[in-house]
Amino acid sequence: MARLSRIDNSSLGRWWRSVDHVTLACVGILIGFGYILMLAASPAVAVRIGASRNMFIFKQVVFLSLAGAIVIGVSMLSRKGVVRLGFIGSAIAIAATALTLVHGIEIKGARRWIALPMMSVQPSEFLKPCFAVLTAWLLAQRRVMRYFPGMLLALGCFAVILVLLKSQPDIGMLTVVTTVFMSQLFVDGLNLILVAGGVGLMAAAFVAAYFLFPHVHSRVERFLHPNVGDHYQIDTALRAFGNGGLMGRGPGEGRVKDLLPDAHADFVFAVAGEEYGLLICMFIIAVFATIVVRTLLRLVREDDPFLVLATAGLVTGFGLQAFVNMASTLHLIPTKGMTLPFISYGGSSAMSVALTIGMVLALTRQRVGQSRVSRSLPGSAGTWKAAA
Repeated sequence: MARLSRIDNSSLGRWWRSVDHVTLACVGILIGFGYILMLAASPAVAVRIGASRNMFIFKQVVFLSLAGAIVIGVSMLSRKGVVRLGFIGSAIAIAATALTLVHGIEIKGARRWIALPMMSVQPSEFLKPCFAVLTAWLLAQRRVMRYFPGMLLALGCFAVILVLLKSQPDIGMLTVVTTVFMSQLFVDGLNLILVAGGVGLMAAAFVAAYFLFPHVHSRVERFLHPNVGDHYQIDTALRAFGNGGLMGRGPGEGRVKDLLPDAHADFVFAVAGEEYGLLICMFIIAVFATIVVRTLLRLVREDDPFLVLATAGLVTGFGLQAFVNMASTLHLIPTKGMTLPFISYGGSSAMSVALTIGMVLALTRQRVGQSRVSRSLPGSAGTWKAAA
């Protein structure tokens, strides 16, 4: 720790002094819960599918170790480096998402994954953070170059992503990307009438999805009507929460969790509820809320349009993903196959979320000797005021 003293001028020392320690600590807490809950949730699932009892645990150790390294590595990037990563990542993610339509693995009628040695990758996971950065740069660039068609280019990129995700289909991912995009347009100052129109279009799209996509129709019907369809997984999850009560059954003492087919993935929050109780569940929610609220409050003091738009989009996607997972597990919304960041099993999800938080930490680092007004990067505007 001596190397990280206040007089240390190395890259690591400068990074440590400038990075948000609270958010970094919250990420460490979530990764810790990811290890603990995987030990509790995955053995029964592995045995049920005929795999080694510790298969998911060993894989998740690797995934979360990589995620931690990605968070730290990306958080060391400059703003210019984040922009480059957003551009390159968007191009690769869009191309790979298109590739899934031709050579993707089909699971339950959807083509969302590409098979790689030891794991499968869902390219659309990486669209969320990279597209948020790309959109922020395009929108901010309009404030530097008067006739730069940033809005049209952003809409064009979004249209391409919309077509790809609809073709897979992945309505949940499309909803998250659309919400992030709309939030960035709102922060950028889009007319409230147009914002209301966008919300109306999203509602109309949801109604259309309800009638056009059988899996969406089924999930909504099961949510609205308890006597329709199979409710085994959500009923079991609610039983797990009830069995845990306020303080939980204790580490390794949960029994209902062994009956959950997706206890290690989409329903890992129910495992936390049974073994550690309501108090720990509330603590996990508080950790997620701390990351989101703290980041948004830091943006109040910022003047760089790119930084505000990119960070707002990134943290919106992160918070929305956590909310959807926990709310669907508690049967507050229709079920959706979306992981709990850093806690649920999954390589693509862990690395995508790590990329998101790494970008947030990189963009919100305190630059010593750099005023808010002078913060800029190639193509970004200096201040909101300058753009007026």
